[in-house]
Amino acid sequence: MEEKIMRRLAIKAFHINDVEIGSNVIIRGNKLILKGDRIKELIDADDLITDIKLEIIEPKAKNPDAYDREINTIMDIIPISTKVLGKMGEGLTHTLTGVYVMLTGADEDGRQMHEFGSSEGRLAEQMILGKCGTPSENDYIIHMDVTLKGGLPFDRHLPNAAFKACDDFIQDIRQILKREDGRHASESHEFFDRVRPGAKKVVILKQIAGQGAMYDNQLFSDEPSGFEGGTSIIDMCNVPMIISPNEYRDGALRALV
Repeated sequence: MEEKIMRRLAIKAFHINDVEIGSNVIIRGNKLILKGDRIKELIDADDLITDIKLEIIEPKAKNPDAYDREINTIMDIIPISTKVLGKMGEGLTHTLTGVYVMLTGADEDGRQMHEFGSSEGRLAEQMILGKCGTPSENDYIIHMDVTLKGGLPFDRHLPNAAFKACDDFIQDIRQILKREDGRHASESHEFFDRVRPGAKKVVILKQIAGQGAMYDNQLFSDEPSGFEGGTSIIDMCNVPMIISPNEYRDGALRALV
């Protein structure tokens, strides 16, 4: 029997080599402009958030001192990707290269938003560049630092408020990215989920945590590596889930704090 293609996923990448803060979200060639006024809206939208700081960290290759700064604990490094056609794991996804979002956070009392170990301190000492899930020395970092209300118990509500605010900020970029002409993409890739009759069956097991305190993982958010619309592995009662290679590749699994 011939192999059967179950899903086709196309990913088109648009490279960014300059990022700045302005009055509206714009992708102009290889330049990304962010809406600085959006931060006040995000603070006002959630009572658990008391402050958000936004800054652009230049690539280390461009500015060797760029990482010589103090940060709160790193909650996540987030790629900027969006579905253009189809659902997670198939269809068409647009993504930006050359830029990542770094979310950091603490509460008003200085407690870091972490579970089993915080990473606050000097950024140059807290993050290794060029690894799976971390920026390279040529990438820009959009740094969002969230301050949450103090005096509250440590549970999922606090980090989730930061994750949601960050996701709403990224969604503004995604909406613009959806409209980019795929013919102008810097890179284009196709991936297929195939069934090969008679071939060996390969399953990759990935164990993820779901303690029910602050540590959480989400599946099948509305957007790749997104937050909104996702289902918590804790709320699934840690039931095993089967996802396809392309769903995994497309960002169906989101690891939180």
